[in-house]
Amino acid sequence: MVRFGLLSVVLGGMALLVSGCGDAQSAHASETMVNLRTVQSGPAIQAAELNGAIARQPRNAGLYARRAAYEVEANNLTEALRDINRALELDDEAPGDYYLIKARALRAQGRLLAAIDAAAQAQQRGYNPPELHLLLGETNLAARRYRTALDYLDRVLRDDADNASALFYKGLVYSALRDTAQALDFLRASVVRAPRQPEALHQLAYLLNANNQPLAAAPYIERGLKVDPTYATLWYDRGRVFDLSAQPDSAARQYARAAFLDSTLYRADYRLGMFRYKNKRYAQAIRPLSRAQRRSQYLPDVGLMLADCYEQTGQNQLAWVAYRQLVKQFPGNRHYTYKVWKVGQRLPAPQLDSLKLVYGAPPLPRRAPAAVRPSFEPLEAKAPTLQTLPK
Repeated sequence: MVRFGLLSVVLGGMALLVSGCGDAQSAHASETMVNLRTVQSGPAIQAAELNGAIARQPRNAGLYARRAAYEVEANNLTEALRDINRALELDDEAPGDYYLIKARALRAQGRLLAAIDAAAQAQQRGYNPPELHLLLGETNLAARRYRTALDYLDRVLRDDADNASALFYKGLVYSALRDTAQALDFLRASVVRAPRQPEALHQLAYLLNANNQPLAAAPYIERGLKVDPTYATLWYDRGRVFDLSAQPDSAARQYARAAFLDSTLYRADYRLGMFRYKNKRYAQAIRPLSRAQRRSQYLPDVGLMLADCYEQTGQNQLAWVAYRQLVKQFPGNRHYTYKVWKVGQRLPAPQLDSLKLVYGAPPLPRRAPAAVRPSFEPLEAKAPTLQTLPK
């Protein structure tokens, strides 16, 4: 099953590439001794099958281009770029689809400007298929060139008004532009045409939750989890539905499931840690809060909650360090400065002195300010961001 996001751009139109990249590559393909129709074991094996043919014909550009296309599909991106660059060296009049293969590999590596440049070279050779425009639309979206992205996505939709990927990316563009109404329209249109794509269902549910419509988001989440029960972001979306419906206990269970399935999903860790902190389960809150803080230093009150958890559980050295980091992050905050001083009083002098050598000595307050803990604000919902392949 192919998901939207970077994966769909990498794989979209791959059949065209590997079946013969234009007339020039078809001529090269006729020279090869490999019967690709007998290969049944996926792109990595298909690429390996070409090794013998390349050994016999080391200057056949079409063979390198064909192997590069399979390597992109298998996510062997370094090898793909090596092969497609070799093909371009060997063929002074390389067809545009060679550059599309190169652009796909570069985009999969996250080299956005290089991918756009390679795609432009394909266009200069008169190569303008819809999959090239889709790649340019998605890559410009990732580069935050939203108007350019819309232009290329509209070109795709002029050729194929039901292209679910183009509708999906157009929804993300409008979400980034904060045009919620149009974003929802295009995401819904994408889901209608591709109802079993978990990423599209997630982005639609995420945006509905962000606009305080949990009841509208819930059916899309359940549909997505039926397709892929291991899709972590959908479990996070499910947690938000419970949160917005004033069911925090149920929400916490969903966040825990999401964090278990994807340890990089820091929003789930943050909300799980905040739930435990508010319920005074300080020891249990430390792990999710620390994981969330490693991913983002600026989640609301994450540093304060973590420092307080250390203090409440008697881990004064870690609490001192955490409060000291807050002083550096928010200079002039009297409460944080006071906490550094207060927790430091509990540490043995030699230990505190050794910590000061590493973290510096904060200024002592002239008088202790009232220890009023700031009120917590809900996590601000952000526009959905483009999903990338897991590492």
